[in-house]
Amino acid sequence: MRIRRQIFVIVTALLAVTTLHATTLARLNIDQLAVAAEDIARVRCASVESRWEDGAIWTVMTFNVVETMKGNLPSQVTVRLPGGRIGHLTATVDGTPKFNPGSDAIVFLERARSREFTVTGWVQGTFRISRNRATSRETVTQDSSTFSVFDTGTRSFHTEGIRQMPVEQFRARVAAAVTRQGDRTR
Repeated sequence: MRIRRQIFVIVTALLAVTTLHATTLARLNIDQLAVAAEDIARVRCASVESRWEDGAIWTVMTFNVVETMKGNLPSQVTVRLPGGRIGHLTATVDGTPKFNPGSDAIVFLERARSREFTVTGWVQGTFRISRNRATSRETVTQDSSTFSVFDTGTRSFHTEGIRQMPVEQFRARVAAAVTRQGDRTR
C-alpha cells in the first residue's frame, strides 16, 4: 500500500510538471505593467524557500525594499510564485522569475494574499539590475528579453524586451508610466 501511494505521488507530480510547461504570456509594455501593478519597487532578495502547499510546490521569496516607485510598501515584502525545488522534486513553471539571495531587481507587484505579493506578468515584470565593475554604471534587463512572449497585435511569439537600459532612464520611464496612469484615473 505504501509503495502504491509513493508511485501515485510521483506520477501525479510528473503529470503536474508536464502540464505546467504550457505557459503563454501576452506581451505587456511598461505602461500596461504600471497599470496592472499595485506597487513597483527596487528590491534585494533576502531569502528564497520552496515549500509544499495544497499538493503543489511554491517558492516564497523575501525582499528588502530599497526604493518604492509606485505604491506604499513596507521595508520588506514576501513574494509567492508557483514552482520550485524540494529535495529531488522540481516543479518548473515557464515564465516565473527565479531569484537568488543578494540579487537586485526592479519588480512590478500585485497583492496575492493578505501579506504576500506576486510579480505582475512574471518574467515581464522582473527587471534585473547589473553593475558595470569598471564604471559602476547600473543597467536593467527585463527577464522576458530571453522568454518567448505572445504579441496579440501580430499574433506571433517574440523574444524582446528591455536590455541593458541605464537604471536612471528606466526609472524615468516608470515614473512617466505611473503619471500617465494617474492622469487617466482622474
